[in-house]
Amino acid sequence: MSAPALAGRRALVAGASRGIGRACALALAAAGAEVVALARDAAALDALAAEAAQAGAPPVRPLVCDALDVERLRSALDAIEPCDVLVDAVGGNDPTPFLDVTPEQFDRLSALNVRTAFFLMQRVAARLRAAGRPGSLVMVTSQMGHVGAPLRTVYCATKHAVEGLVKAAAVELAPHGIRVNAVAPTFIATDMTRAMFADPAFSADVLERIPLGRLAEPEDVAAAAVYLASDASRMVTGTSLLVDGGWTAR
Repeated sequence: MSAPALAGRRALVAGASRGIGRACALALAAAGAEVVALARDAAALDALAAEAAQAGAPPVRPLVCDALDVERLRSALDAIEPCDVLVDAVGGNDPTPFLDVTPEQFDRLSALNVRTAFFLMQRVAARLRAAGRPGSLVMVTSQMGHVGAPLRTVYCATKHAVEGLVKAAAVELAPHGIRVNAVAPTFIATDMTRAMFADPAFSADVLERIPLGRLAEPEDVAAAAVYLASDASRMVTGTSLLVDGGWTAR
């Protein structure tokens, strides 16, 4: 599959140091975008930039910042040129029985999964509107933003929240030419899920629920993000592209 051209565009990828975010940064760069890679891990961002350069892609510029620190995030984004594309891959999970969830867990996951998404989207959109430029905002959510599952009440709540944010922001930002969409993947073998898939029973149950019979790869999500960032999706806004192998189809 050939990637849609993003030459001449600047893309901000948040959570770019590993997993889905890293794959998205590399895919956007391969499609011709100048990528600003935001994360807390400076060494991982340097390695990402080196890999993109070795592949002959446009420069990937590391931006070391904690997305949870909204004031610092705003300052960091205001110090660079407006970004035409945002891919937000910041997020986390903490599987816990519903009756055992603590206020601290709830607040931490809500801040990580919802608050960061809201203020990243807000700042990128504000810069685009001020510059009079169109853009595409892509939020990485989850199939769990469409369904429910045990041990994931907080995760599901936060991902459903971002899916709602996408719809509302898409309507409000459409007059400015700014599109807003979500990519909602199924389970992916990343650092966040590796411990869960060490349990054979869990792994078998997950695979049985995916009609295609396999886990997604970070590159599957990245391909969807490139599509939503490009003009190939110029009439797509306010929607969620499920990359779930059919999980939510039944």
